[in-house]
Amino acid sequence: MSIRVSHVHGEHIAVEAADGTEILRYVYRPDPEAFESRKPYAHPVRTLAGRTVTGYRPNDHRWHKGLQMTASHLSGQNFWGGNCYVHGQGYLPLPERVGSMRHDGFPAFAVADDRLAFTEELTWVENGGAEWAREERGLSVHSVDETAGAWTLDWSIRLTNLRAEPLAFGSPTTAGREMAGYTGLQWRGPRDFTGGTVFAPDTDPDADKLMGTQSPWLAFTTEHDEVDGHSTLVFAHAPENLDPKSAVHESHWFVRSEPFPTVAFSWAFFEEFELPPGESFAYRYRLVVADGAWDGDRVATHLECLPW
Repeated sequence: MSIRVSHVHGEHIAVEAADGTEILRYVYRPDPEAFESRKPYAHPVRTLAGRTVTGYRPNDHRWHKGLQMTASHLSGQNFWGGNCYVHGQGYLPLPERVGSMRHDGFPAFAVADDRLAFTEELTWVENGGAEWAREERGLSVHSVDETAGAWTLDWSIRLTNLRAEPLAFGSPTTAGREMAGYTGLQWRGPRDFTGGTVFAPDTDPDADKLMGTQSPWLAFTTEHDEVDGHSTLVFAHAPENLDPKSAVHESHWFVRSEPFPTVAFSWAFFEEFELPPGESFAYRYRLVVADGAWDGDRVATHLECLPW
């Protein structure tokens, strides 16, 4: 299936399916609210049938914006947005700790009939204005399959430490809060994903049991409000993410179905890791956006047909 790509320079990139349905909008203009951690994000994300599968600025967490790269605890700064977890005190509004990710440009941008691939350069800036890290981000829209009712978004990150000292990556759990290891690439779902079904290979469909676990993929299904239809999102790791010989640190799932729907590829759930000065790390992720309520067999079969 062919796609159509439009770019409003300084604002956003949008991808439409052949029938005109906008399936992805990647927004890179700076947000007005510094407390929400200014950074690019993908929203809305939609299925080929037009079902919206991302939430934006929900009233419980205004800094949750579709699909976005985050770092909740980074050497004392918060690149997630919103309140900061402080052990013994809980979540506190500490705007002086909230950093941002500055869009610097698109060194590569390629559009084919059935594929969009671009590279974005960003700088991670701590609250005082110091440049802490350089990011090379890759996004690719591909495998838009009308028969399967699905399309795929690949998202990669390569992050380099610009400081003269190590960058320490952590999470609320590494700071003392149990089972709150959120950080890394994060998805926030809309309200109708609340209470949806979450499952991974060879596990019971139970979000609580999947919190803090490891697996090559995790899926989230829901039945939408207002329309008679279901959607399925599949979150998948590239093979090297789970290889201790190549990954800078092991990954675990941060996942909730209640009280609100969210998934994060947490790169520092239970333990901190450090990135030395001048060093880099990289991860690659995949999101399959599908119409219908897929089961484990269908997810596994579809992923097998999507080589990395």
